[in-house]
Amino acid sequence: MSGVLYGLGLGPGDPELITLKTVRLIKEADVVAYPALVGGDSFARSIAQEFIPEDCIELSIEIPMAVARAPAQAAYDQGASTIAQYLSEGLNVVVLCEGDPFFYGSFMYLFARLSGEFTTEVIPGVTSISACAAAVAAPLSSRNEVLTILPAPLPTEELVARIGVSDSFAIMKVGRHLPKIKRMLDELGLTQYAHYIERASLPNQVVLPLEDAPEKAPYFSMILVTKGNDPWL
Repeated sequence: MSGVLYGLGLGPGDPELITLKTVRLIKEADVVAYPALVGGDSFARSIAQEFIPEDCIELSIEIPMAVARAPAQAAYDQGASTIAQYLSEGLNVVVLCEGDPFFYGSFMYLFARLSGEFTTEVIPGVTSISACAAAVAAPLSSRNEVLTILPAPLPTEELVARIGVSDSFAIMKVGRHLPKIKRMLDELGLTQYAHYIERASLPNQVVLPLEDAPEKAPYFSMILVTKGNDPWL
């Protein structure tokens, strides 16, 4: 019999935000796989490191961080091929994923390659948006309000159009796009409602009004805006 493939959501970074089910599956795993920077460390592994069995097989899948899709797709192809070999041998494989596996998660690319052939289970995790809202101590939306999730690399005109029809929104993958986002929100008159959060739930978490945000932002940063609505009214 083939092994089972598990996509495990680890949450935003604080190990205490990992679900009990995910902890159990990590501890029971034959193979623990995780994405990593090429030649670098794995953030996903660092979140779950205290739960990884000493006698398990570890598989680091190095993903190139480049605009071109081909190098990353090749890395997922190779990673999926290796995982398939372990599953075919009857070993259970867990893939560690920051946040939630199906919310901008790298696991979805392995899922697309393997789920048609092997039994696969996805365990959800706390999303970065939930962690950032908690860090800001502000509700994202209520009743019939519309929450929109926007990747910062989108063209400015598309961001403006989507913001115009949203009650609240989260801008993700801020990084080098922070100056563009700050200018845009200032021109829209929304800076006063915006919060900047980086590395939510981690010891080095930063939470600031957007106007006080630094000029450079790490990849794990986000901007939350609620347009001044009070969900308690």
